[in-house]
Amino acid sequence: VQLQASGGGWVQPGGSLRLSCASCEPTFSNYAMGWFRQAPGKERHIVAGIGRNAENTYYVDSVKGRFTISRDNAKNTVYLQMNNLKPEDSAVYYCAAAIGPKDAVVVGAEGYVYWGPGTLVTVSS
Repeated sequence: VQLQASGGGWVQPGGSLRLSCASCEPTFSNYAMGWFRQAPGKERHIVAGIGRNAENTYYVDSVKGRFTISRDNAKNTVYLQMNNLKPEDSAVYYCAAAIGPKDAVVVGAEGYVYWGPGTLVTVSS
């Protein structure tokens, strides 16, 4: 499964960005999806996850109320809408695909089997 993330860039604090992650995989809807981020000198960790049918979602506490994960299985794409961005949100963002049961969200990175190359988000004034 090939994943390609896009939408990163530079934005001022308080601004918004929407990340997209597209796949050509015809069975995209069979995968739980997640967005991870890794800041310089820090470990990669999950930001948000979504189940196969989008009924279940997960957010790390630091982004709750600001970020929204969604997916369009007809377009084989998962999105991350990021609002009210803060400098601490600056990182390389990765999308990933996991094989999970039914519509479960996969939270641990070890559960993800396919990873995209990442897109850089910089939040600064």
